Amino acid sequence: MIRRRVLARQLKLLREQSGLTLEQAAPKLDFSVSKLSRIENAQVVIDVHWVKSMLDVYDAGGARWNELLDLAREAQQPGWWRAYGLGNNSYIAFETEASRVQVFTLGYVPGLLQTAGYARALMRAVPVRRTDEQLDNEVAARMYRQQRLSSAENPLELVAVVDEPVLHRPVGGPDGLREQLDHLAMLAELDSVTLHVLPAAVGAHAALASGFSILSFGELEEPDMAYIEHTVGALMLDKAEEVVRAKLAFEHVLSDSLDPAESLALIRRSAGG
Repeated sequence: MIRRRVLARQLKLLREQSGLTLEQAAPKLDFSVSKLSRIENAQVVIDVHWVKSMLDVYDAGGARWNELLDLAREAQQPGWWRAYGLGNNSYIAFETEASRVQVFTLGYVPGLLQTAGYARALMRAVPVRRTDEQLDNEVAARMYRQQRLSSAENPLELVAVVDEPVLHRPVGGPDGLREQLDHLAMLAELDSVTLHVLPAAVGAHAALASGFSILSFGELEEPDMAYIEHTVGALMLDKAEEVVRAKLAFEHVLSDSLDPAESLALIRRSAGG
């Protein structure tokens, strides 16, 4: 999904550099104006043959030609998550392309830091119909996502803030919680993970209404996005002003949190209790 957005942005830039408006370019491509607009807004899967036509009309050649055709082919490839029955518009499709994730959670451990048992207990608690196979697939996909935290080839940087009551909520029972806290302590020592705990004593804070994530895409040069998951669904936010508000809220929560060493000590004490 992100690579489709990158491709769409590059195609729009090429059209503008060629001096053509949407209304001028569309008939040259045998497209309607609305179709070309949907392509440039990444609202449709972009066919490689369309890209070739656009590169011809926009007089783009050389390395640019091969670069954009390769990107078009990559954008058409099914994501790894499809093997687990998950759609292309899921959060995972965006996270897979991200280089950095900042996340704050109120009621549970972030998905990238969960054990399989903890994840399964959370999913079972949500009133969504799943077959046993679907549940197994969703848990397996969540575990697969975590591999990037220790990957040398495709690393993911994670900055996570966890609300302190999460350390005491027995998701999966007392043994499940203890296993989860031990797992948190282990992952907190990875170079890719920065883990903070927001003390309950802080009281009111900037993100009391909900948890959220901020995704950054590094070399892809795609604008940052924010993601909010709630009881009846989820929102992916990409408007600049919304992302700025999310970043500001995260900065405030981070400033109220314990530092990583203090957070790790608290997690270990909670696991021992």
